[in-house]
Amino acid sequence: MQIAVIGLGKLGAPLAAVLASRGHDVMGVDLNPAYVDALNAGRAPVVEPGLQACIDDAGPRLRASTDFARAIPGTDISFVIVPTPSVDGVFTNRYVVDAVRRIGTALRASDRYHVVNITSTVMPGSTGGKIHATLEAASGRVVGETLGLTYNPEFIALGSVVHDLLHPDMLLIGESDRRAGDLLEAAYRITLGTLPPVRRMNWVNAELAKIAVNTFVTTKISYANMLAEICEHLPGADVDVVTGALGEDSRIGRKYLRGALGYGGPCFPRDNVAFARLARHLGVAADIAEATDAINRRQVDRVVALVHRLGGTASPVAVLGLAYKPETPVVEESQGVMIARRLAQAGHAVVVADPLALDGAAAVLGDSVLPAATPEAAIAMAKIVVVATPAAEFAALRPEAFTAEGRRRIVLDCWRVLPPALAEVAEIVHIGRGAPADG
Repeated sequence: MQIAVIGLGKLGAPLAAVLASRGHDVMGVDLNPAYVDALNAGRAPVVEPGLQACIDDAGPRLRASTDFARAIPGTDISFVIVPTPSVDGVFTNRYVVDAVRRIGTALRASDRYHVVNITSTVMPGSTGGKIHATLEAASGRVVGETLGLTYNPEFIALGSVVHDLLHPDMLLIGESDRRAGDLLEAAYRITLGTLPPVRRMNWVNAELAKIAVNTFVTTKISYANMLAEICEHLPGADVDVVTGALGEDSRIGRKYLRGALGYGGPCFPRDNVAFARLARHLGVAADIAEATDAINRRQVDRVVALVHRLGGTASPVAVLGLAYKPETPVVEESQGVMIARRLAQAGHAVVVADPLALDGAAAVLGDSVLPAATPEAAIAMAKIVVVATPAAEFAALRPEAFTAEGRRRIVLDCWRVLPPALAEVAEIVHIGRGAPADG
């Protein structure tokens, strides 16, 4: 198919590359000429595992432009994947509406049937509201006749976007009409081969389902962290053992059930808040979403208090892991960044390390912390070490890294990823495990 992808940032560039690598002719569109120039030169405009390989596979099927009038008229579907930033807990649609207006205007030059597919996460009521009205006004067409409008959010995470696009648990499609949904589903069939379960519905149900899924996942994460905190106060208790048993129950499952640190990133925190805000706006209590958020926010306090208990209030601390998760440079709502900031505010000398996120963290933390080029260098300057993400680089640390200057270090391994042999050279403390039981 002929497809346009509007927005070539952290999610849009991988989406365009995946579609083109699977045989579609894709025109990426972005107002940022740097992203456009990178794609046209065959280079990944953002850091994401697997993205460059998809661009290489796509070859001439993947092109990019800043010009909507050039990109849109000859295409069958346009995927709109632009930011929807939160303002007072609610997603704003200004970038989506602007993109839709530009698409509609470009469609006036063609009578070809076209589906506008909103991939960005929006608040329930948005697609059938201003987005729908803007598209019809700009295009001079009626949705449901020569124009389709669908809402089809992706369930993807930075650091695994390409994998998630190619292996979705389901396809969620909110459709204006059957013809529009059929065309979108056909595009995915070409991309994926065998389709996962497909759930087709109206716009508002799809919009609600998207944020409800993410809110349910955050609840699961906070539940596991609550269990971890309970285990720390029970001699002999181990959160990994407990959650391992819970995960075997088919009603619960294993995914996201790991007591460690809180969730972060650009989606989970804001989706949970938006869900609660929607409920309050509708006059419905959102107790579970609000409790989930409260538990998540106190995880930083919990770690800082534990550092103080283990090493006092002025010990030099190394924080390993500043991205909100491994394999990405994104530090938005990062637990590691928040821990480093709080420790520095409390008077600790804080040194930080991360494989990808040092620059992003520096923009947030400034000179309140000292960046280290390697985790080994950070550890050498610290008495206490906090492992804040389960990055492979940290799991591979060797015992010698913890013996610099003959000092025995205290290591708070929040994700329990360090090899057991390190206990011979450092005092390893695991979140979610109580003291050994007597006898």
